[in-house]
Amino acid sequence: MRDYSATSYWLESCGDDLTPRPALDGSVSADVAILGAGYSGLWTAYYLLKAEPSLRVAIVEREIAGFGASGRNGAWCAPGLNISLSLLEKRHGHDAARRTYAAVTDAVDEIGRVAETEKLDIDWRPGGELIVARGPHESPALADELRELERFGLGDRYQLLGERALADHLRIVRATGGLYTPDGAAIQPARLARGLARLVERMGATIYEQTEVTDYWPAGGLGDGRQAQLLTARGTVRAGVVVLAGEAYLTRLRRLHRSLLPIWSLIVLSEPLPDDVWRQIGWEQHELVGSPRYTVIYLSRTPDGRILFGGRGAPYRFGSPIRDEYDRHEPTHEMLRQLAREWFPQLREAKFTHAWGGPIGMPRDWHPTISFDQRRGLATARGYVGHGVSTANLAGRTLAELITGQRTERTALPLVNHRSRNWEPEPFRWIGVRYTQAALGRVDRLAEKSGQAPRGRSLEEWLARH
Repeated sequence: MRDYSATSYWLESCGDDLTPRPALDGSVSADVAILGAGYSGLWTAYYLLKAEPSLRVAIVEREIAGFGASGRNGAWCAPGLNISLSLLEKRHGHDAARRTYAAVTDAVDEIGRVAETEKLDIDWRPGGELIVARGPHESPALADELRELERFGLGDRYQLLGERALADHLRIVRATGGLYTPDGAAIQPARLARGLARLVERMGATIYEQTEVTDYWPAGGLGDGRQAQLLTARGTVRAGVVVLAGEAYLTRLRRLHRSLLPIWSLIVLSEPLPDDVWRQIGWEQHELVGSPRYTVIYLSRTPDGRILFGGRGAPYRFGSPIRDEYDRHEPTHEMLRQLAREWFPQLREAKFTHAWGGPIGMPRDWHPTISFDQRRGLATARGYVGHGVSTANLAGRTLAELITGQRTERTALPLVNHRSRNWEPEPFRWIGVRYTQAALGRVDRLAEKSGQAPRGRSLEEWLARH
């Protein structure tokens, strides 16, 4: 039996029994069949059963609930998306862009509300989000971000902080300022996933674990054609609606292989720090902490006094494979440890007790998708690019509304039924992604060395935005 507690600190410390639920044993029928027992699939099941408690909902999971990004992430329940307001405006208009960002912010509050109402113990700590500039070369990006938010009428929830005001939140070496919003909360992500799984079971859903979906068919696509289907080696799940909610892991399905790019996000975790160290650092409100760098960095403080330091940097692998061994990449993990010690010299003698990672799903246009084709009985939510905690809640809520025929402000968002074009075939995909990964690292290093902000005119910067 696999030791799922070794997957991440969050699964190790969630306090839940990680023994897999029974696998599918033969073919079954349901009203809604969901691929994936992560946030997207579980939130979809939750809102479906809240709307129509009599629905037969079956969730099929290759490993255990919360095994993927839902049980491994940086503990960020935060507003915003990886695709900018300006790009959303260019594609969908000013008002649609504003409504999209507002909906993701609302999803943060919705997660806290459901956790309280349903008594899910997820270590909810609503300290907000703080993007920190370390040096004058990073400060312009914060001012630009605030101007963009103000242009869309969203700036009233954000505040630029100078060096002294930032120090009232936390103290980071070479920090020169920050952009703060009270919207955002740190969580114990595995507790959210595992708690949602138990909750939807109590509401009537059935979760089949240790059951790999090998293919899917829309209504009219196979056999008698009257229902959509999830195909597994253990049997077929037939349903009026099939929901594909596997995020990066959807690329294991042949027909979705190029729909997303699996990119690894890796994390290191310090030992619990003594009280005198925390008095030096501050960070009393457990704010989510990030950076405006192109090479993503994200931090959070755990309830037991550890520092989580995460980021990108692991190389893209030719052919987009997803393998367990890629969850650890020692050069990237060591780079993150060194960065953590640069940010917090108090960590120089501290031990790092955990290192893990996992794939996130990146669409070709950085644009999340929430779609439902009623005729074919197919629905999906994917493409969060590392902003999955809040966006998955929005996606699950929206999918449930689409499936049950409700019209809401969410079902009118431009994320609904958006279609991203596929990634290029290999070797062009590998060449382009590896070039961009390396080049953006060089942009960040040059800016830090020169003290000058990136000008945004290079090819790699254009690729990062498009």
